[in-house]
Parts: sequence; C-alpha cells; structure tokens
Amino acid sequence: MRTFQIPAALHGERLDKALAELIPEFSRNYLRQLIEAGAVQLDARAVVKPSAGVRAAQQGQIELRPTPQSQAFKPEPMLLEVVYEDEHLRVIDKPVGLVVHPAPGHWSGTLLNGLLALDAKAALLPRAGIVHRLDRDTSGLMVVARTRAAMDALVNRIAAREVTRQYLALAHRSWQGGARHVDAAIGRDPRNRLRMAVVDLDRNSGKPARTFFECLDSAASGCLVRCTLETGRTHQIRVHMASIGHPLVGDTLYGGKSTTELQRQALHAFRLAFEHPVTGLLLEFHSRLPADMRAGIEAWSLHYNAS
Repeated sequence: MRTFQIPAALHGERLDKALAELIPEFSRNYLRQLIEAGAVQLDARAVVKPSAGVRAAQQGQIELRPTPQSQAFKPEPMLLEVVYEDEHLRVIDKPVGLVVHPAPGHWSGTLLNGLLALDAKAALLPRAGIVHRLDRDTSGLMVVARTRAAMDALVNRIAAREVTRQYLALAHRSWQGGARHVDAAIGRDPRNRLRMAVVDLDRNSGKPARTFFECLDSAASGCLVRCTLETGRTHQIRVHMASIGHPLVGDTLYGGKSTTELQRQALHAFRLAFEHPVTGLLLEFHSRLPADMRAGIEAWSLHYNAS
C-alpha cells in the first residue's frame, strides 16, 4: 500500500494523470488498470474511473497489485518444434493458434512464454529474442535470437531485406495474368481500427509495404500463391491479397470465407533463408504444409509443387 496527497498543482486533473505524476516509476497504463480494479481510494472511498477528477489536499492510497501485463513475461513450458538451433539462434516451426507475443487477451501461453521456459538466457533479451512475428492463425517458420549480437544482426538484415521469408497462400478467385509486385502502404484502417488497410500516406498514417506474388496453380474456385515479403507490416500479405481481389480463404477479417477444411486464414510460412549472423553460413529451411491447408488445396483440385 502507498499513501499520497493531491497537491494544489494537480487540482482538477484526471485521477490516472495525477497518479502518473505522483508515482512516476509506474506507467499511466499500469495505474489505470489498478484504478479500474478497485485498488485506489480517495478520502477512504474507492474510485474506479481513471477519468475521475481530483481535488487539492485529497488523501489517497493505492495498492500496487501486479497486473496481467506485468506478469506476462514468465516461462511456461510448452511443446515447440525446433527445426534448427545453435548457440546464437533457433528456428521454430510455429503451429496454428499460437500467439507470438503477449498482448491484451493473450497474456500467457504465447511463444515468448515458451521461449523463456526453453532457455533462461532469453529473459536477458528484448522480447525473448523474437525478431519478427506471425499472426496467431498463420503457421510456419520463424527465427529467434539467443544472443543480443545475433538479435541486432537479424533485425538489421530483416530491415535490409536480406532475410528471405516466403509463404504459401490459398486465396479466392482464379488468378489472371502473371506474377505481381504489390507496392502499397499499409496502416490502420480509418473505418475499422481492428483491421489494417492499404492507405494513402498523404492522408493517413502508415508505412510502405511491398510483396511479390507468384501464382503456382489456379482454378475457377481459387488460386495457390507463393508470397515473398519485402517488408514486414502487420497483416501485410492478407491486406495486399485482399487489395488485388484475392482475399485468403478463411480470412473473414479481410473478406475471405471459411470452408469445411479451413477455419483460419490459409497462410503458411513455408520457406526461410538467411545468412547466419555470426558464422556467415547460408541457412535455408522449409516447412511442410499443415493438414488443413493440404486438405483445402486438395478440395479445390489445386496442386502444390514445392519448387
């Protein structure tokens, strides 16, 4: 428990803002959560609205409880498919449904928690060595660092487009024409903040995004596409495919429809290639398609050639 008194300089301020001034070692977001949890009293009465105004000379107390967020970075043993490891890095084949990093609604059971259980030294690295992410319902290959030097080198190489990340996508509508290079900025959808969208950077905030698409097979029902990332924006492949009229099967957020075989976006990170950040050796990994994507491809009479 910590006691405090509202000074004259904070008279009329919001409670969360006042507490952020009085208890600067904790974030305003952390303090807001504590207020909403009933851990704050003013003049011996509980206050649960962060926006409540405060008055000079009010006496208060706050119980500094741990929040789910503050407890998220803890080791949780889980079965992870490690396809390569050395003292500098690991390559993980992530299953469908595994969240990569703790976030609201997923404060435990993430890949980060599993990495902390796999290697105690991961706690010394930002984000436990995670240098890029996959959506929860996207499966496939990820590289994670085991040392700070490897992490910094991998981050720089991803930014310099020196890490090859290729995906297989099953999408709606037959493919017309040849390969396509989509260069379209991505930002938060101004009409729906839960989605990302192709945006005009002159009018909306966002970041440049580039993806190269090659059709591997096409039928009246849909197409199988190899996608090569040149940048790594949130939902990049999903947004770019939808923007050219080919939403991914199962991707209901961006206009796709679920099928009997696929209840999630049909996207799999099947190939990962990069120069080892320490040894300089060229590393290349491939991941087999999950059963649901194989079933979806077969149901549409499409064919997959790994080459």
